[in-house]
Amino acid sequence: MTKETNKSIIIIGVLFFIFGFVTWLNSVLIPYLKTASQLNNFESYLVAFASYISYLVMAIPSAWVLKKIGFKNGMSMGLVVMAIGALIFIPAAISRTYALFLFGLFVQGTGLALLQSAANPYITILGPIESAAKRMSIMGICNKIAGALAPIIFGAILLKNMDKLEASLNSMNAVEKAAELDALSARVITPYIIMAVILIGLSILIYYSALPEITTDEEDETLAAANKNKTNVLQFPNLLLGTLAMFLYVGVEVIAGDTVISYARDAHGISTDVAKYFTTYTLIAMIVGYLIGTVTIPKYISQQKALQLSGILGIILGLVAIFTEGYISVLSISLLGLANALVFPAIWPLALHGLGRFTKIGSSFLIMALAGGAILPLIYGYLADTFDPQAAYWIVIPSYLYIWFFAVKGHKIK
Repeated sequence: MTKETNKSIIIIGVLFFIFGFVTWLNSVLIPYLKTASQLNNFESYLVAFASYISYLVMAIPSAWVLKKIGFKNGMSMGLVVMAIGALIFIPAAISRTYALFLFGLFVQGTGLALLQSAANPYITILGPIESAAKRMSIMGICNKIAGALAPIIFGAILLKNMDKLEASLNSMNAVEKAAELDALSARVITPYIIMAVILIGLSILIYYSALPEITTDEEDETLAAANKNKTNVLQFPNLLLGTLAMFLYVGVEVIAGDTVISYARDAHGISTDVAKYFTTYTLIAMIVGYLIGTVTIPKYISQQKALQLSGILGIILGLVAIFTEGYISVLSISLLGLANALVFPAIWPLALHGLGRFTKIGSSFLIMALAGGAILPLIYGYLADTFDPQAAYWIVIPSYLYIWFFAVKGHKIK
């Protein structure tokens, strides 16, 4: 790779770090807002829903914006929108209005949808398709290092003395309880102001950076001939099947990271001071997986084979979590991070392969599929309330089974 390409990869790596940090804050926000806004499981997982449903709503508009202003300016704009979402947390915290928190998360998700619509295809195209999963693995490392840090940093602020506070709330009268919850809600203000300032600063840096613009509207002669009779993106089965794989994958990834803290506390009685680290363990497991990917793909193992192994490992760990107890069960959920690590970087090139001039709209389909992170955790929350948090993890088994199918056969259907 050229020196310019390496510089571009570093810049995109910073962006992956940022949206990793913001995305994985949900693992802390879910138990935090569950107490601050006095919610049940289903209501608390609306945090994930609000964050990820924006991908479904905004992916196609994001593609239109990127077509008009290009990848680079789209990334800069995405960071500004994320900063606006962060600032909405201030009035939400002051008024302790859960709906306003959710709106702030939706706005942040809108910025993330634009950012990811630009950054994911950008890094996929920025080099040979055979090593795209390797480049995506490097981006994943940046993303998950940020994700591992986010629960530790924000958990120390938002979840401080949470067990003690929850125990004392039961003995308070209505006025005292409201005052304590208002103070708890206010903890979020300063961190989100700092976040907004950083996001705006990065937006300015990206805008004035030397990132090259990449076009996806041109095709080489072979690809142009193959796509001669293609009139729309729905004529690419590998994309459509890959979109479903992405939907299910993001759903189980978010379940693994965002439910594990609450699961450890509610189902196994593990204290918050200990439980708040389990999401970090999930992200560390993903980092290990990404490191394996950077070393082995494509030299020792193809991205298709890596995806097959990921599906099988996900099924095994899901079953262990369901049929064991205590720390073994909880750690099995965290270890799903290892099964998840290479799924995202493998689906992108397999689903977008051969799309040529349809790549941007195809990328939008995959971004829309990130809405799996909105739907599946919400289903998990409903199942946890209806049955129990452990039985609710049955939802991951068919998801990993389909991911395995896409790796074995689905991506080959043209």
